[in-house]
Amino acid sequence: MENEVFVKMKISATHDGMIGDMGAERWQTLCVLASYIDKNGKCFPSQDLIAVRLGVSRQSANKRIKTLCDYRWQGEPLVEKYQMRTEGQRFTNTVYFFTEMNPFSIFSKESADEEPCQVEALSL
Repeated sequence: MENEVFVKMKISATHDGMIGDMGAERWQTLCVLASYIDKNGKCFPSQDLIAVRLGVSRQSANKRIKTLCDYRWQGEPLVEKYQMRTEGQRFTNTVYFFTEMNPFSIFSKESADEEPCQVEALSL
């Protein structure tokens, strides 16, 4: 499996409260979209594919995507979507762009950082 691709999550998404704030459905939807991002932070899975990966109907997937795109963390969107159509194309394609606020990025096995994880002490 030499060409493995990974999605990396910033731990600040947990430590700063983003995951709790956005809720389980938006988080799950974000994770599914993140599994398709490219190195430029964009992806374009079909609505049917998103629905299958979420285990919901296409209509439910569309609602989830809308609530995710409407969601703001610290006043900024995590995902922006755009309808794209090339000349002569009958239907539009939706392209999702992951913003700087998004906690996910993509990397290959060869480009993984070798730095050890910093674990934050929790005082109770």
